[in-house]
Order: sequence, then C-alpha cells, then structure tokens
Amino acid sequence: MARYSKKASKKVERAMHERKRGTLKSGGSGKRVTSRKQAIAIGLAEARREGAKVPKKKTSSRR
Repeated sequence: MARYSKKASKKVERAMHERKRGTLKSGGSGKRVTSRKQAIAIGLAEARREGAKVPKKKTSSRR
C-alpha cells in the first residue's frame, strides 16, 4: 500500500516547481526557500493540512 496519497505528491510537486522559479516562501518569516528538503517539507505540510494521506512527522525521543 502506498505511503503517500496522490494529493500529497501533487502538493510536493507544486512546491518544488515554485522553489525552482524562486517564488516559494516559508511560512514563518516569508523568506525565499532555496533548500530542496524544505520545499518537500512545505508540500507535505500543506497536504497534511488538507487531510491527505501523509505519515506523521518523525520526532526524536529522548530518554
């Protein structure tokens, strides 16, 4: 079974295109995004907000 939905991959694809054109901005500061990883994270976050099937964010567990 697929981990990510089609909607999630479309969101990531759109974010990557925006990053390449230089129009993708981060949420908090509004600065331009140049990092590939950050663009993917923004796309997945948008998909999550819209209820698409995306695995939960991994958090480090400290003991």
